Amino acid sequence: MLKLVYMSKVERDNLIPREIFPQLISHLQEPEISLLVGARQTGKTVLLGMIKEYLLKEKRINPRNVLYFNLDIIKDWEFFQDQTKFIKFLKERTEKGKVYLLVDEAQRVPECTRFFKGVYDSDLNVKTILSGSASLELKTRLKESMTGRKRIFHLFPFSFTEFLKAKNADLGELLKKEKVSDLSRKELLSLFKEYAIWGGYPRVVLSKTREKKEEILSEIYTSYIERDIVGFLEIKNRLGFSKLVKLLAGQVGQLVNISELANSLNLDRGTVERYLKALEETFVITPLYPYFKNPRQEIIKQNKIYFNDVGLRNYALGNFSLFEERGDAGFLLENAVFKEILLSLKTFEKVRFWRTKQGSEIDFLIIKGETLIPIEVKLKLKDSKIPLGLRNFLEKYSAKIALVVNMDIYEKSVDKAYFIHPYETRRYLR
Repeated sequence: MLKLVYMSKVERDNLIPREIFPQLISHLQEPEISLLVGARQTGKTVLLGMIKEYLLKEKRINPRNVLYFNLDIIKDWEFFQDQTKFIKFLKERTEKGKVYLLVDEAQRVPECTRFFKGVYDSDLNVKTILSGSASLELKTRLKESMTGRKRIFHLFPFSFTEFLKAKNADLGELLKKEKVSDLSRKELLSLFKEYAIWGGYPRVVLSKTREKKEEILSEIYTSYIERDIVGFLEIKNRLGFSKLVKLLAGQVGQLVNISELANSLNLDRGTVERYLKALEETFVITPLYPYFKNPRQEIIKQNKIYFNDVGLRNYALGNFSLFEERGDAGFLLENAVFKEILLSLKTFEKVRFWRTKQGSEIDFLIIKGETLIPIEVKLKLKDSKIPLGLRNFLEKYSAKIALVVNMDIYEKSVDKAYFIHPYETRRYLR
């Protein structure tokens, strides 16, 4: 029997506000299906619960018209075995107002594309919100036939702002301020280093001990990468796939040569490209393309790879050493900053890297229409001079602002550049 309950006070008190939540709430007014996708354990189930709570508590929707199903629970499957009966069931509910249908792990519905397309095309007064952890499977099944009927929302592990809120609400508020005290800055930098080691998976962030954090990351890595992705793609060479993830983890921020990867793994190029696409579609990695005015050049040139969660990257390498003790600290900082940039992008904005034949390079380039914002990431700086690659870019292109993200210097407005700490990255891109 369908059961509708409110969140307990304990559940409400332990929720971390997600930055994507206002967008989802705003889209409740739109007729399209809201499709929430992301890796396992990023908080999609909790977020659906927050939407349900919002509808019941804030909007005061009749509980009879807020339908929540979690298809990880077998008893909820029975409602989705017969599409005709389900549409009839929804129609009866809409007689007393608009119905909100929330379905977690929606890819488990038999022939889910046909099923939810039929529900949408029935022209009922129903708003549908779907989520799925097996995002590759969900997106693959829903993409073509649901064109014009859905909007996709991507949920990533915690941003650094969300990470701070999970640690201490007051610290999260500090990021909104122009200036912070030396003590607060020191604490923020220390926490950013922790974020660069353990990442932003909610359960990892909220765990108190190193052992528990490692245990959770092991569970996520094993269940998501080694089981879900491998299983859905029917990957036969599991060892090769696993080795590819570890190779990528060791090459963060470097140019990716697919032919070299294929040779190292004793796989053909097409297989490696297929594996890379799978890791991208399931939000394990994000490729970063070079900047060219001709878009075709971006596609055919070598790209870079970053992990969407640095904790998962560090698990692949088996290295959770302190930030200060690591030989790869610069690459870790670069990956963590990339994640902040990625989450700052608005619709139609892009991030690229810039590299010339002569070897001049900048780590990231934000493209906002005709506006270009170059960003260089440095672990340490000897002085406040603008790095050579950034100077070369500024000479070639007209950029009103450039950012140098670094750990140990805090001087603003040197020519066109701003020297900022990593935790300030998103504030300067707003």
